[in-house]
Amino acid sequence: MTDHNSRPSLIRLGQLEQRVILLLGDMLASVLALGASIYIWREYSWRALLATGITVKRAERIFSIDIQTWVYFLPLIWFVLLIELYDPLRAANRKKTQRGIAIAVVIGSIGYALIFTTLKNPTASLPRVVIGAFLLIAAILTWLWRSYYIHLYTSQGLMRRVLIVGAGKAGATLASAYNELTPKPFSIVGFVDDDPEKIGEKVEGFRVLGSNRYLMKIIEQEKISDIVVAITGSMMGSTFQTILDVQESGVVVTRMPTMYEEITGRVPIHHLETDWLIRSFVDEARVSAFYEIGKRLVDIAGSIIGVGIFFLTFPLISLAIVLETGFPVFYRQERLGKGGKPFMLYKFRTMVKDAEPDGQALAASVNDPRITRVGNVLRKTRLDEFPQFFNVLRGEMSLVGPRAEREQLVEAYQKKIPFYRARLLAKPGISGWAQSTHGYASTIFGTSLKLEYDLYYIKHRTVGMDITILLRTFGTVFGFKGR
Repeated sequence: MTDHNSRPSLIRLGQLEQRVILLLGDMLASVLALGASIYIWREYSWRALLATGITVKRAERIFSIDIQTWVYFLPLIWFVLLIELYDPLRAANRKKTQRGIAIAVVIGSIGYALIFTTLKNPTASLPRVVIGAFLLIAAILTWLWRSYYIHLYTSQGLMRRVLIVGAGKAGATLASAYNELTPKPFSIVGFVDDDPEKIGEKVEGFRVLGSNRYLMKIIEQEKISDIVVAITGSMMGSTFQTILDVQESGVVVTRMPTMYEEITGRVPIHHLETDWLIRSFVDEARVSAFYEIGKRLVDIAGSIIGVGIFFLTFPLISLAIVLETGFPVFYRQERLGKGGKPFMLYKFRTMVKDAEPDGQALAASVNDPRITRVGNVLRKTRLDEFPQFFNVLRGEMSLVGPRAEREQLVEAYQKKIPFYRARLLAKPGISGWAQSTHGYASTIFGTSLKLEYDLYYIKHRTVGMDITILLRTFGTVFGFKGR
């Protein structure tokens, strides 16, 4: 009989619960920073008034501070600046958290400076003391809170002791993905597998502790809290019954694809059952009509703003392209939309003329020699994609979705990469989960990784996820990190 007290007691938090905790902590830190910055502003203004030489009594009569409504939105602005740090794995990394907070302060300062220079009376409406004090105090308080969170996350994560059932290709893939994580969200104890030749051997650095026949015994001895089933082929009836018994004993049972998605934000396309596409996109990934309507309304509003920015930047961008490489300014190409329906996509030209002289479709790569100097700047700032807002306005594209691809490349990739055509189940987007997470994909392996991100997005898409991707894209633009 299983000793339930031998297993560590865990407070199990999913990614949604972790994001809520992060948000509440950041809100508290930013509200405290706002209160402190207003207090500093009052003290600074009071002392500046006394420094003019007037008496305290007269200063008390004329002293007043008009706190404008926008000041109370500073905590919300701080939340937006920290948007990339609401990914649980990123939030648990001390260096990435430190860098994210520093970038938030820099972007906030640059944004303030840009707005400050355009106002007629900036000192009255945008007091430097409030902004400077808020950014500094919010950064310090957020770092202190996030450091405490990282400590809790790491200690809590290491309490989860995970055993992988199946030491084959699927189990090894999961262990390999786990080895790339820093910090670790849990502790992998090892594998169990029915292949006698694997017992005692190491797979991705973790020992195969025994066969499935001794699963319950190993769970008790190793104080296992979770098992991950990484058996993609047929499963013996006795193994299936043992897994049911394990679940009844209080151990959490998770399938390998589910755990892989949780720790990587990708779908493991090479380790899925043949009916996965039907189950995932017919049963699990259907979106409501409200989501579709809301997404279209956001697309229309965003595309109107994008078209406006396009007209503002068009003269300067066009001149730069013409001066470097001449006409044409635009680049047009047929791409596949939702359901494989073709449409014509427009971009500012960023490559040399006749970049594909033989007509063969070639994917862009890192340091692609075909990209011009002006084109490199346009790509880094994503300005080359602004003509695509017309595609969004027409309904051919969305603000968020998989990258629109050419028919030639789709036909080539679907022969080599499983489930590749499933990315056509959603409208292509100007930005997307794969674009904001992964860079260029000029190889089959890189394209497979991008597909894993695309399918994860299609399966898990929500309004909240779309907003997160859009805000990440803003960070890419302002951080000059486009490709």
